[in-house]
Formats: sequence, structure tokens, C-alpha cells
Amino acid sequence: IDRIASAWLIKRFCDPDARFSFADAADAARKGIPFDVLGAEFGHHAEDCTFETLVKRFGLKDRRVRLIAEIVHEADLHDGKFTRNEATGVDLAIRALAEATPDDNDLLTQGMAMFDGLYAVLKQKT
Repeated sequence: IDRIASAWLIKRFCDPDARFSFADAADAARKGIPFDVLGAEFGHHAEDCTFETLVKRFGLKDRRVRLIAEIVHEADLHDGKFTRNEATGVDLAIRALAEATPDDNDLLTQGMAMFDGLYAVLKQKT
């Protein structure tokens, strides 16, 4: 969940021209800027998931992005830091997409659409 959510965040709020490729951790740094892999600048740090790290590093203040950060944190880490009921559904939806979508690029496309929808729905709630 964190990897798909972070790709969405990068594309929508950090770098609209970003392109994503899928490589093993050893090749990731040579082929671009790795994220959500062990040792990456944009990865888990302290108690933050990658999405939260990106929000902090890019200074994002958007209220809905911050709500999604809490949802992603809870869905990814299951540590009870945030009590976001949406986390269970988002986690289940992403796992279902991953199970049904063997191609990484297709999974990313569908996951990005899901986060676009989540962002839109949160506008209605805030």
C-alpha cells in the first residue's frame, strides 16, 4: 500500500512529470530515485511510513493529503498510531488489486485511480 500511495503522492503533488519503473533494490539507485525500499532517502524513517516521509520532506500541507498519510500509515504499519477506520478498507482494496493484477504497471495505474478517488471523497468529508 505504501509504495502505490507514495507513487500517487509523487505524481500528484511532488513531480507531475515523474515516471516509475520497477527494479530490484540493488538496481533502483542506478536507474532513478528509489523510494519505499530499505535504505532509501524516501522510505520508512523512525515511525513514519514512506508516504509520511514524502509529505514531510516536500512540506505538503494539503489537509486531505495529511488524512491519507494517516490512512496509509495505519494500513501499512498496523501500529495503532492513528485511528483511521478507512485504513482497513484501503488496505483490503489495494491487496485485492495486487492479487488480481499481476502486471506492476497496471497495478500502479489502478492504485493511482483509487487514490484519486479517495482524495476526491475526502473533499466531501472535510
